[in-house]
Amino acid sequence: QLPLQTNMLLMSVWSCFFGQDEEDGTETGEGDEWMQGKTLIKPLDQLDLTEAELKEEFTRILTANNPHAPQNIVRYSFKERSYKPISSVDQLAVHFVLEGNLLHQDSDEARRQSFFLLAQAAGGEDAGDVEEGGGEERADSVESKAGKKEQKITNQFNFSERASQTLNNPLRERGCQTEPPPRANFSATANQWEIYDVYLEVLQKQEKNKEKAKAVPKKDDDKGKKKMMLVETQSDDITKVAKVAKIIERMVNQNTFDDIAQDFKYFEDASDEYREQEGTLLPLWKFQYDKAKRLSVTALCWNESYKDLFAVGLGSYDFTKQGRGMLVFYSLKNSTFPEYIYPTTSGILCLDIHKHLPYLVAVGFYDGCVAVYNLKEETLQPIYKSTAKSGKHTDPVWQVKWQKDDMDNNHNFFSVSSDGRVVSWTLVKNELVFTDIIKLSLAGAVSEGPEGMQLPIMACGTSFDFHKQIDYLFLVGTEEGKIHKCSKAYSSQFLETYNAHNMAVDAVKWNHFHTKVFISCSSDWTVKIWDHTIKTPMFTFDLNASVGDVAWSPYSSTVFAAVTTDGKVHTFDLSINKYEAICQQPVVAKKKTKLTHIEFNPVYPIIIVGDDRGYVTSLKLSPNLRKKPKEKKGQELPKGPEVEIAKMEKLLSLLREPENSNA
Repeated sequence: QLPLQTNMLLMSVWSCFFGQDEEDGTETGEGDEWMQGKTLIKPLDQLDLTEAELKEEFTRILTANNPHAPQNIVRYSFKERSYKPISSVDQLAVHFVLEGNLLHQDSDEARRQSFFLLAQAAGGEDAGDVEEGGGEERADSVESKAGKKEQKITNQFNFSERASQTLNNPLRERGCQTEPPPRANFSATANQWEIYDVYLEVLQKQEKNKEKAKAVPKKDDDKGKKKMMLVETQSDDITKVAKVAKIIERMVNQNTFDDIAQDFKYFEDASDEYREQEGTLLPLWKFQYDKAKRLSVTALCWNESYKDLFAVGLGSYDFTKQGRGMLVFYSLKNSTFPEYIYPTTSGILCLDIHKHLPYLVAVGFYDGCVAVYNLKEETLQPIYKSTAKSGKHTDPVWQVKWQKDDMDNNHNFFSVSSDGRVVSWTLVKNELVFTDIIKLSLAGAVSEGPEGMQLPIMACGTSFDFHKQIDYLFLVGTEEGKIHKCSKAYSSQFLETYNAHNMAVDAVKWNHFHTKVFISCSSDWTVKIWDHTIKTPMFTFDLNASVGDVAWSPYSSTVFAAVTTDGKVHTFDLSINKYEAICQQPVVAKKKTKLTHIEFNPVYPIIIVGDDRGYVTSLKLSPNLRKKPKEKKGQELPKGPEVEIAKMEKLLSLLREPENSNA
């Protein structure tokens, strides 16, 4: 329905186009002939329209589709080699496009540009001033400068500065000729009988290998089994990459624990400068093996040839709960997993690594056996082991020590046990040959044997150590608290007996430098330092807890460390403080954890301690714990073992003077 104004407009357009006769009001025009026989359109007000028709709405929808765009475009597809219709049609209709950069000459921007170009032509001295003031000058100022020669304006469409044009290097070709590799033609036929013949050859080789393995003597049964297993599993053997995998594992661990490795190599506790005497222990790596969590660390020993490798003996000190044991080797290069693992049927109580043959390890067990492991062998069993026939101990073996080779160049080691025997074991061919060196007996104590015979009661040996310079001299600690000085040449008597402790002697060790000094510790809470020429101790230290182990430092004659069952490490330096420890530090996370053993590294300033939960912790000594005298300008201090001997001798002379004066 259209409004009245719209109807009037349509009527005026109609009259202008067709015309109207003045007399009868009929419409005439040039199109009369064209309109003959057709119905003329009447004005809206003359049409007979109903109200519903007037109110009807007509909807017009505007879309973005181009009605003139073709819908049936096809193109040739090289992939399918046929013409394919294009589904997407461009609906964009471009009416006008003009690209350019034109400025009106009377505009401010054009005026500033012309002034700037004129200033550049004049020398560029006041170009900035001209540009700033150009917008304010009159229009006739351009006409005043028209007499000057204008510089040609650069092309605004495709102009490029010479400095932005890069020089492309000319293309070069390089080639080389090589002799073609030798070739050979090979041809064969594969049929059923040829494949059968090849299988027969493989089976015959396997049978020959089995016959060779059976022909090996009994002593090499384990080796033969190992070789048979390797022959049978040669196709999927992973030992070929074992060495590479170990190197990769060490690299990953060193990256993971890089901060600990940096501390081990470079960190020095700066706070020691503000402490006169006291020092600290910096925790480094912690070594553990999941299958040994319920076992206690019963022995520790560094390898003299490989300074980063140490052995750990695992067993139990709870004699009501004895079971399996384990011998593991750790390296400082990999703290997450042992380098070697040897499971044992009985708990290990002691071990020692040969100084010159680092692959030989002597081990003492709770069941009284001693054994020798060879790390070069692939078998997990020891190459030597004592039996009841070969004179094994009847009680637990508490310590083993390698000694120099005998006259026939046979390797030998010593052991001490609770059965009171100190035994020498010699490795002869394929067996261990034993020799009783001395039998420990209690002085004046006898027991009645059969037919009224009086038998001496045997003392229980718990630890021993051999002199560093005098081969035949050694010390033996007993369960009764006494220390016996013995000789290999006398098997029936002691050279000296010291009433050392009130409880069992857990460790006794000679000093690395001074030939007369040794140290002992016991479960009676004390650590004592002795001169073997004097029956009374030179120093006595009460640590307020049962002492598990003690060790001399390899770099100083006056430094030693001890571990106690309350989880503390006590470090002493007699040249600094003769009365108390210069470092007393707990190193375990749990209060109930007991420390059992301690060892100094022979080269690096670190110690390792073991506990009764199977963990081994490495600790770095701070500078105050390994302090050396400062060198004055122009003065070189003497170095070497003589200096360490003199340092210890000076301490001993202070204690000997009263006795000498009384004498």
